Amino acid sequence: MAKVTYDKPLTALLVIDPYNDFISEEARYGTVIPICRSPVMPNGSRKKQKERKERNIMRKSGSQKGKSPSRMIDERIKELGDWRGKMLSQLRTLIKQADPEVVEEWKWRGVPVWSHDGLICTGETYKNVVKMTFSKGAALEDPSGLFNSSLDGNTRRAIDFHEGERIDEEALKALIRAAVTLNASRAHG
Repeated sequence: MAKVTYDKPLTALLVIDPYNDFISEEARYGTVIPICRSPVMPNGSRKKQKERKERNIMRKSGSQKGKSPSRMIDERIKELGDWRGKMLSQLRTLIKQADPEVVEEWKWRGVPVWSHDGLICTGETYKNVVKMTFSKGAALEDPSGLFNSSLDGNTRRAIDFHEGERIDEEALKALIRAAVTLNASRAHG
C-alpha cells in the first residue's frame, strides 16, 4: 500500500511506496500533485471541509443561486421540451389545484418537490417515464389504484406516467389532498 505524504500542508502530495515496488511517475521525478485539502484534519476543521465540499458540489452542478424553486421548475419543464415537460407541467398544475398552499422546492440536485407540513411528493423525470413519488404513500388509501411503482416499500409509493397516458385528474387530486391531510395530522398532533 502506498503511503501518502505532504510536502506542504494543503498544497501538494508525493506518493511513496515503502517497499519500493511502485513509485508513481510524479514521485520518481520529484513532481508534486496539487491537492485541495489534507485527508486528516483536526475536528475543528471538519466543518470547514464539509462547507468547502458543499460549495464545490454546488459549483459543479451548475448552481441556480438566486433563483426561486418555482423558476427552476419552470426551467426544467422548458428544458425537457417534450412529452415529459408537458406531463410534469400538468402534474404541477394538478398539485396546485389540489392544494393551493403547496410549497414548491428544488432538492437533490434538480428534483422538483412539493411540500405542505412535510414532503408530499416529488416529480422526477427519466428517459421513458415521469415519476411522481409520494414520500408517505404507503400510509395513503388509493381506491383508484393510481400507485403503480415502488409498491414493495414500507413508506413510499410512486406513480409512473408514460408517454401518451391520460391522468385520472380527480383521483390524483384526491390522493394529493390525502397526503396533505396525513402530513397535517402528523405535524399538529
